[in-house]
Amino acid sequence: MREQLKKALAGALQKAGISVAGEQIIIEHTNDLKNGDYATGVALAYAKQAGRSSRALAEEVVAALGRSPTGETLGAVDGISKIEIAGPGFINFYLASNALTSSINAATEDEKWGSNKSLDGKKIMVEYTDPNPFKEFHIGHLMSNAIGESISRLLQFSGAEVKRANYQGDVGPHVAKTIWAVKNSKVPGGSWGDAYIVGNKAYETDEMAKKEIDEINALVYSRADSAVNAIYDEGREASLKHFEKIYEILGTKFDHYFFESETARKGMAIVKAHPEVFESSDGAVVYKGEKVGLHTRVFITSKGLPTYETKELGLAELKAKTWSFDESITVTAHEQADYFQVVLAAMNEVMPDIARKIRHVTHGMMRFAEGKMSSRTGNVVTGESLIGDLTDVARGRAKESRAADHEKLAQDIAVGAIKFQILKGGTSKDIIFDRERALSVEGDSGPYLQYAHARTRAVVEKAAEQNIAPRFDERAEISDLARLLHRFPEVVLRASLEREPHHVTTYLVEVSSLFNRWYATEQILDGSNTQAHKVAITSAVCCTLKNGLHILGISAPERM
Repeated sequence: MREQLKKALAGALQKAGISVAGEQIIIEHTNDLKNGDYATGVALAYAKQAGRSSRALAEEVVAALGRSPTGETLGAVDGISKIEIAGPGFINFYLASNALTSSINAATEDEKWGSNKSLDGKKIMVEYTDPNPFKEFHIGHLMSNAIGESISRLLQFSGAEVKRANYQGDVGPHVAKTIWAVKNSKVPGGSWGDAYIVGNKAYETDEMAKKEIDEINALVYSRADSAVNAIYDEGREASLKHFEKIYEILGTKFDHYFFESETARKGMAIVKAHPEVFESSDGAVVYKGEKVGLHTRVFITSKGLPTYETKELGLAELKAKTWSFDESITVTAHEQADYFQVVLAAMNEVMPDIARKIRHVTHGMMRFAEGKMSSRTGNVVTGESLIGDLTDVARGRAKESRAADHEKLAQDIAVGAIKFQILKGGTSKDIIFDRERALSVEGDSGPYLQYAHARTRAVVEKAAEQNIAPRFDERAEISDLARLLHRFPEVVLRASLEREPHHVTTYLVEVSSLFNRWYATEQILDGSNTQAHKVAITSAVCCTLKNGLHILGISAPERM
């Protein structure tokens, strides 16, 4: 509908003497349904060019569309019942029943309701989560996972072929610190994460330990010490197996796993092959980013070891050889934005064909009342413990539900609560995680959406038992709920193009809220001749919530 309106408006402006392409015309959904379904300020934008007031231009445009300024006559735009002019010249469009009928029927009959083909044929790799073996799965990994998984699903819903990638640091100082602590029996019975914390503290406070850890770090790369290798192999395997259990809980299945132990060698070869780009400085090899308005970063240390920057070059090359993508998206915290800019600048000089396909999506930090948590100090709420804490709380509610598997429901509620809190405000923003609000069944929360879906599902199942087939009636009064459902495909498209899942969270809350108000005042299965119509709307809400929750990576329980 939006594209149809753009084309019609471009034609109407042409009649008023203004030449403008349809793609230059901005049409938005109205903030309040009482003002119509779509709105445009095109008359305000081109009034000066037209040499008349915006209100007068709006009237000309509306007349050219085949309507009077008050919208009494049937016009040339199919699916629009009324056009109004508001204020200084805003033009508001109201949908007709036939447009809503196609939307409701699609929502009740098409499992892919809401999908589009804007990215049809595109191959996109999305790298996210990226926990490091030998360390805890912290809340930053939860944020990266929630955002990366949702972006992946948005892109798939828009027709792209998506490969999910996970890049993990299985070499580096954190590994050496962990091995040192285990080798010296500093954490008997403790976890690998505990060993890292102990090793990190020793590295910062004990010069002898620091020297030993630096030596271990070199041995991890060279694989020259059997004792170090044995600890390394055991820790790496145990860490990766444990992470797989967390991915399963979060609903993520990765297609490709990349490791720093692989990318380090490739990156070193790239850096050494381009002395014209990477310069020697005090025994190290650096990229001087000042020449492109950035800053200098080290790519090979004075000890001859690769830095994260060098490994990132190797990763880009390895990704490209693994799968021929059109775009590669990397999801990281804001803290890595400056680092990534320099890496991308260097990449543009040494592998421009790959660099032009790289995109960086950054996210904010999750904070609690105690402020920012740090895995270096051990003062940390891990991602795993947060899931466990919320599951414990949700377990009590799940036992009172109609669900067959109470434990699975409790976990679904907990994960949904966390993901919604991460996604609802926009990927770039920091969030203050509020456990009570996250688990609330009222307002903007994951459980609120899940309960709304379960409610619609119960009605649809009961209707099926009574052999009541959903049937949207164009003669019925047009409801705000039906008008809102029509927006779902366009909301998904916008979220996909902007790589911003929060557009979907905001929309689903609005749908759930409107449905719950409608449900409170309507007797759906009342035996009347309108019940099939009301079942059609309920079924459409059910499908919209299910598909929307899927895009967010949140389970849609059928019984709660």
